[in-house]
Amino acid sequence: MHLTFNAALRTAALLAVTSVMATAHAADPVRLVVAFPPGGPADSLARVLAKQLDSELKTNVIVENKPGANGAIAAAHVKNSPKDGTVLFLSSAGAIAINPGLYPKLTYDPVKDFVPVSLVVHTPEVLVVSPTSPDKTAADFVASAGKAKKPRTLASSGIGSMPHMAIALFQTSTKADVLHVAYKGAAPAITDTIGGHVDGFFGDISGLLGFINEKRLKAIGVAAPQRLRALPDVPTLAELGIKNVEASNWYGVFAPAGTPASVVTTVNAAVHRALKAPSVVESLASMGIEPSPNTPEQFNALIKSDTAKWTKVIKDGNIQPE
Repeated sequence: MHLTFNAALRTAALLAVTSVMATAHAADPVRLVVAFPPGGPADSLARVLAKQLDSELKTNVIVENKPGANGAIAAAHVKNSPKDGTVLFLSSAGAIAINPGLYPKLTYDPVKDFVPVSLVVHTPEVLVVSPTSPDKTAADFVASAGKAKKPRTLASSGIGSMPHMAIALFQTSTKADVLHVAYKGAAPAITDTIGGHVDGFFGDISGLLGFINEKRLKAIGVAAPQRLRALPDVPTLAELGIKNVEASNWYGVFAPAGTPASVVTTVNAAVHRALKAPSVVESLASMGIEPSPNTPEQFNALIKSDTAKWTKVIKDGNIQPE
């Protein structure tokens, strides 16, 4: 009985230590690395998601901004981070599906260096112009480009950005005399579009909806297969006779390659639960987007498809990095 009692004490002590260690590990903060600067739509999305993941993962989720090179700087950072679930990557299509076709040499491999966890949202591209522009639809924009004495200008948020991909498709489809003007981010492009310094801008709806609702920008077409719930009166480009111009940015969560499958499964489930939270759904709706969680396998299939699509667009358009 004496030996049994001591064994029971040792077992209880071991369980207590194990419990403490597990609790300490669960309390380790999680860094959600974002490839864009604070204040933009990607950062806003990250903070909405991180706030809810606090509860779902039962730990502090901290947003860490590492902008630059269409997501390459953030990707290279995450690649070399701990593979235990304490560092996650919220990336757009840029770093994962566009950069491979744009840059001959990357400091990371989008396929080998990351594990897809879950898609978060799709954010389709919208063509907007100044409220004072005479163009009512994208078809008007194309028609006026044919009559103009000089090329009409379309802004993007940078070389290789999803807005740039939309412009490339738009030029191929319409053969319109359009000059691409690349900005260092969406904010200055929006400012110059509002001011009429450029004729139009393709941008993610999540960064444009507020300006559209405030009548500071006018939406004249969406690069999506169907009209958007947030902009039901704005026709798709296909409806306007502009075919094969579908461009939708997306944001998803990744972990460094080598992260255990059990951790990936846990984070995937947490993202799914987070995206069902009423406060998250409401916040995303205010940006014009809806939750789009999926499985790692489904997310991987989307990445493969988009990589092939955007690599061809880059090659056909002879698009060169800055």
